Amino acid sequence: TRQKKDQRPTTTNNNNQQQQPTTTITTTPHQIMAASGVRQIPIVCPGHTRPLAELQFCSIQSKDTNDTNEPPTTRTFLVSACHDKLPMLRDANTGDWIGTFAGHKGAVWSTKLDSTACLAATASGDFSCKVWDAITGAALFNFPHKHIVKSVDFSHDSRYLATGGHEGILRVFDLEKHQEEPVAIVQKENEKITITKCLWLNAKILLAASSDGKIRLWDVTESKLLHTLSVEAEVRDVDFSIQQNILTVAAGTTVSFFQLAFVGNDSAAIEGTLLHAHKVPIHFRNEGGASLHPSGKKFVAGGSDLWVRVFDFETGEELECHRGHHGPVRCLRYAPDGKTYATGSEDGTIRLWRTDP
Repeated sequence: TRQKKDQRPTTTNNNNQQQQPTTTITTTPHQIMAASGVRQIPIVCPGHTRPLAELQFCSIQSKDTNDTNEPPTTRTFLVSACHDKLPMLRDANTGDWIGTFAGHKGAVWSTKLDSTACLAATASGDFSCKVWDAITGAALFNFPHKHIVKSVDFSHDSRYLATGGHEGILRVFDLEKHQEEPVAIVQKENEKITITKCLWLNAKILLAASSDGKIRLWDVTESKLLHTLSVEAEVRDVDFSIQQNILTVAAGTTVSFFQLAFVGNDSAAIEGTLLHAHKVPIHFRNEGGASLHPSGKKFVAGGSDLWVRVFDFETGEELECHRGHHGPVRCLRYAPDGKTYATGSEDGTIRLWRTDP
């Protein structure tokens, strides 16, 4: 049972109080019309002071405990990882700031909420991963690593936490036995590579995308490599669409889409087939990403320039082009309902855009 919106406490750290950022609507001349002729004026979410690194939406069912007859409502949150060491939690519909997870001593590269939005996890350049109470903001666990941690993800049941980074080792922590050593899976023997993204596909299969252009799919129950997908360059971003079982991959100058098929009743086997590989007028060498709309008909991408572009999934044709950021786009995601998408930039802001303005 969730608390009402106005009852959810802010996640501030008492030793480092953060002034609540205010969400504003911008109408600067930098906004241009989309290719469709409709002008996009996004919601601007300030608060961060350094480049953004990752965004994630999380929707939950919330019920009023004082009215048992009232049906549950859906509330959506947005978490952001940033190089300013201070990941933030926001209301995804309004962009309003809810709280800040303060405690890391280095840039935060990845931030995720679990499926209940009760836990948050962060991966940092301070060689650690932390798990937080997303309601109070208290740090629950700290998992030291030997190098920069670039990615973190909760299993669907919230019991396990996967991490990856510059060590090239995929680790799986059991949060119910957090004092035990994690499962550690080396991605490539005799060669050091960086894990850029890790992502749970189901209860057994964990994805690790790497700097060598490989996306390895592992059965973590046996530490067994099931399948490997390849792209043209270092993988910058990976997004999985549960509705279509499609994996979206941003690498080099291409956005690739793979159809994943789970084989067998235990879902411990998987196959992947390339559907499309669309060249885009940006590159993902240092930043950027792509996200497929829940309908599967279009995708949004951003990277080496200031523009946010929407493309047709089948043809790769550019449908819309929006400018609002004052620095390269470093991360983006569609909301679960597909009505909006969020972009994070090197300019330190998050912008919320309407899918159909």
